[in-house]
Amino acid sequence: MPGRVGDFKGGRARSHFLEVYRTAMAQLPEVAETHDVATSFGSVRMYRFAGPPDLTPVVLLPGRNASVPMWRGNIPLLQRHRTVIGIDLLGEAGLSVQDKPITGPDDEAQWLDEALAGAGLDRAHLMGVSIGGWTAVNYAARRPGRVASLVLLDPVFTFAPVALKAVLASPALIVPGVPEKLRKRVLRWISGGADIDRAATEAALISSGATDYTVRKAIPKMITDDQLRSLDIPVLALIGGRSVMHDATRAAERARRLLRWGRVEVRPGASHAINGEYAVEIAERAVDFWAEADGRN
Repeated sequence: MPGRVGDFKGGRARSHFLEVYRTAMAQLPEVAETHDVATSFGSVRMYRFAGPPDLTPVVLLPGRNASVPMWRGNIPLLQRHRTVIGIDLLGEAGLSVQDKPITGPDDEAQWLDEALAGAGLDRAHLMGVSIGGWTAVNYAARRPGRVASLVLLDPVFTFAPVALKAVLASPALIVPGVPEKLRKRVLRWISGGADIDRAATEAALISSGATDYTVRKAIPKMITDDQLRSLDIPVLALIGGRSVMHDATRAAERARRLLRWGRVEVRPGASHAINGEYAVEIAERAVDFWAEADGRN
């Protein structure tokens, strides 16, 4: 339906994004399998990075304006312990192709469930960063059958509302014609003052996703108290103490109060870009957490 699904802003924008995307993918470990899984809302691009075959796999869900290559620093560490499945979120910049409107949280849960089913994943641990964290929680609350556990990296719309300052800054990432210097400044702010040039691959990917692709789907709804209480699976939430996206203290307090099987940690030095800043620590915590979750199940 024209104007109602996410798409690239034209042929030149698509070509530019694909060039950036392929360059970023080339820096990831070898992809064992690539699948485009059909769902009711479009095809979902999924990559399998082979790890130990006898353990429950891990599914990675990226943030907004990102895609699988944003996990460049995480996949090699995680792959030593688990098979890793990377997904380009449907309706976001990437190689998933939306062809039907995504009108709300039920649709978001449905396409992800269909994608996991189509890939033959009866059981999986989900790890999501930012909007990917929201996607994971929304799915687990609405379609709990396949989810073994959740690892949430500074998730938005999940434990605390998005901060007004982040809302006001976001147009700098998506409005055409914004000077590159300003765009980099906003990305640096979101990343806690990090040197964007040192993370050039991820920065280029997010910048291209923001400028070359138009997201057209419903804004995520805050995860409710009842939904958080309903999660009957282990949840590890790692929240950036310097995150500009929300109040970290408020987010942690609500998570601790409502999660039945929750482990909630605030990383004082971490920004919203926590997955890149603390890749080694996240892998160490996640690997032990998944082992315990598998033992519980």
